[in-house]
Amino acid sequence: MNDIFDIQTEAEFQKKCLETFQYQYNNIEIYRKFVDFLNIDPDEIQDVEKIPFLPIEMFKNHTILDQNKKTDLFFQSSGTTQMNLSKHWISDEKLYQESIEKSFEQFIGKAEDYIFLGLLPSYLEKQNSSLIYMVDFLMKKSGKPENGYFLYNHEELFEVLKELSKQNKKVILFGVAFALLDFLDFAKTNHQIIESSDQLIIIETGGMKGRKQEMTKDELLAIFHQGFGTDKIYSEYSMTELLSQAYSLGQNIYETPNWMRILIRNTEDPFSYLEAGRNGAINIIDLANRHSCSFIATQDLGRTLTDSEILHFGTNGKKTNSNQFQVLGRIDHSDIRGCSLLVS
Repeated sequence: MNDIFDIQTEAEFQKKCLETFQYQYNNIEIYRKFVDFLNIDPDEIQDVEKIPFLPIEMFKNHTILDQNKKTDLFFQSSGTTQMNLSKHWISDEKLYQESIEKSFEQFIGKAEDYIFLGLLPSYLEKQNSSLIYMVDFLMKKSGKPENGYFLYNHEELFEVLKELSKQNKKVILFGVAFALLDFLDFAKTNHQIIESSDQLIIIETGGMKGRKQEMTKDELLAIFHQGFGTDKIYSEYSMTELLSQAYSLGQNIYETPNWMRILIRNTEDPFSYLEAGRNGAINIIDLANRHSCSFIATQDLGRTLTDSEILHFGTNGKKTNSNQFQVLGRIDHSDIRGCSLLVS
């Protein structure tokens, strides 16, 4: 099934989507029941936009897993103990690892070239985090002795960043948004200046709801740019229910790997889609979700970029078979998720 990583053209992507839909209809009970409930004949699905997208809330109350697979590995969404948390069962761990590695390489580079630091307190304190698994995997691929996590030990992180900057080492700091802000507050309060370094990359992973005063994503990125003294303020977009990641390399514009797509559905009509440039709800195709569900209707708001915007704002300097999009917040009345994203 790892042939999804060989997708090069839109035609190949469309063909793989239709094959995946038929496989999941036949092998994933909850998805089959959902499609049948909608009175949709799977044999009549010849267009990707006609594929039913499973509401993401279904992961909270149902086991969404290939009937041919058994597994003890699952990821669970973060949230308060009062919440009914989503569970994503993972039957093909190697497929997830390959998705992590190939997506990272497509947008940033080889893990072996970087030292990875993690400032992810809310995730380190909970079990079964897909984000921690991802960062752990990249650290193992990196193999650098300096790799490590920092819970609330800001002083130690400051000293590590200072020393690695002196050594001109290539460093990636993965951080949940509120924790990165806390770290910058610590540095400011203690009159410690983080030395500018073109070798430092900050990758924020969202996570602000209920933790600090709400601000736009652009305001947040500007604070990080000034505080960390680097232009390389990136963002990562994924969730418990996915096995792939989209990255933003600037300007709050995300890009998907070639086996992942964003469609924008009409919030008034969940079975219709909006053209590029218009705001709506985000549907995600993640072909790495072979053994759960590749077609997920989220509670995030967003927009895909028009061709002219892609040419102007393209994050990697070229058009690819993937698509570029912005995340604009959450649909009103939807649950607050642990890795919530700021309103743009």
